[in-house]
Amino acid sequence: MSDKIKRQFGVWMDTHHSTIVGHLPAATEFTILAHAKNPGPGANSSESAANNLEITLVHKFFKEIGRHLENADEVHVTGTGTIQEQFVHYLAETPQFKKTAVSESTSNAMSDDDLIAFISRHFN
Repeated sequence: MSDKIKRQFGVWMDTHHSTIVGHLPAATEFTILAHAKNPGPGANSSESAANNLEITLVHKFFKEIGRHLENADEVHVTGTGTIQEQFVHYLAETPQFKKTAVSESTSNAMSDDDLIAFISRHFN
């Protein structure tokens, strides 16, 4: 059996906001690592341009979240809507996350403390 500590992360997300939970270096408790925002495409004169901009902004949003999941062994994604499913597919298609175990669930918005408790329970 390995003594290696697993790099576990939790992400709560909706279409416009995400909260990333993980361990700080040399810490044993989960903590909030970052918040990421997706402002959305805003107003646009063309439906095609708006769709392309939305796809680009969602991809940037996913990359911003991914920057905080360095060397992840396990990630639990939760939130509202279908955005977390899209993020799980993004992780599966991104080379650095190919071997990462990803799970997902659906949950309503919660405070940072409630999210930390939720992720802690999930990984224990």
